[in-house]
Parts: sequence; structure tokens; C-alpha cells
Amino acid sequence: MLLQHVAGLSRSRIVLASGSPRRRELLGSMGLKFEVCVSTFEETLPHDDFTRAEHYALETARHKAMDVVHILGLQAKPGDRPVDLIISADTVVERGGKILEKPDDAVHAKLMLQGLSGSMHHVHTGVVLLVPHATRPGAPPPGPGDALDEGWLVRSFVCTTEVVFDELPLATIEAYVQSGEPFGKAGAYGIQGLAGSFVRRIDGCFYNVVGFPVNEFSKQLLRLIDTGHLQA
Repeated sequence: MLLQHVAGLSRSRIVLASGSPRRRELLGSMGLKFEVCVSTFEETLPHDDFTRAEHYALETARHKAMDVVHILGLQAKPGDRPVDLIISADTVVERGGKILEKPDDAVHAKLMLQGLSGSMHHVHTGVVLLVPHATRPGAPPPGPGDALDEGWLVRSFVCTTEVVFDELPLATIEAYVQSGEPFGKAGAYGIQGLAGSFVRRIDGCFYNVVGFPVNEFSKQLLRLIDTGHLQA
């Protein structure tokens, strides 16, 4: 897997295009060294433009990544080390074909949790990895499914996990909302926190529900290394 390349990757300039503390923690736990550049993209793509929630998450992640490309370009100073990898992600919850992002307020969070109570939903995380391509002499060609955008090779994928909640009494939902934990989280809950007790079962990657699919990310990063798109 990726573990044997972590030391080599420490010599690379890796940028996480997210302010999510959960993504920072998960990447850090893998031993990766990176800097954070928070995207200013407002994540307001019209839901009706997408027939599948996972496509929405992936397109939002792509917009975040390209926004950070422009931010880094504006901030660049002579002598700055070039970026080797940009990591972007977006997580949404889907229930009954409806996309649930972060709650706007306590009332919104309560309604989301009432909808998830006693039912199954899906958590989709779209991940976009950018590595410089046009500026690299002799860069290998894009692989199957890869794309080129503004001189960057774009590797993208989606990870989906099925989650089933127990029936949640109204008093439990209200107490959870009052805890403050639902805010800033897709679907108004964090499986790694107090809401872990709501979950009857999951099918798929646990860390994907937290906000970043560590296993699939490791595989995709390893592919970039093996094909010569990323040095380690």
C-alpha cells in the first residue's frame, strides 16, 4: 500500500484544499505532511443540475481544487517551491435522492435528523487529486478516466457508504442539536462523535462517513506514484 512511500512524499509539496479539521486529522494520521489552503468556492451548485448525488459531490470537489489552483497562483512569490499535489474533497449525505449538505441552523439540523431517523442513507465523498502535468518535461500521458485542466492532471473518484440509523426520539435529536455537533457536517451529524450511537450499521468505508475515504485515497495516490505522475 502507500505506507512505504510516506517518507518519500514528505519531500513533496502537498496542499489540502479544505478547512475541514476531520480531513486534516485523517491525512495527518497517514503520516503525510501537507499545508492547507482553504477554498473560497461557496459550494452552491444547483442540485437540480445533477441526476446523481455522487456527481454533485465530485463536481463540487473539482471546483474547490481549481479555486485553490488560482489562489496559490495569486499568492505565489519568486522562489516558491512548486506544488506537487492538491487534494480536494466534498462530502454529501443522500436520502431518497435528496442531497443533504451542512445544516443552515438548528431548525434545519433537526429536520435533517428527523429525516434520517430509522432509515438508510448514503454518504458520498467526491475526491479530486491534481498533479502538475503540462509544465513537466516528459510527463506520462493521462491514465484511463484522468483529465487535463489548466495544465494539471485531474484524478477523481467517488466513495459511497451506506448508513442505517436507529429510530431517534425527538428528545435525543433536540439534545444532539443543542450539543452543537451537527453544524458544519453533511447530513447534520458526525459519526466519529456523539452521533456514533445513532448508527445501527454501515456498509462501506467508515472514514468516508467521517469525511475522507482513506483507503481509496491511498490506492489512487499509489497509482499516481506507480505511473510516474507523482514522485515519492
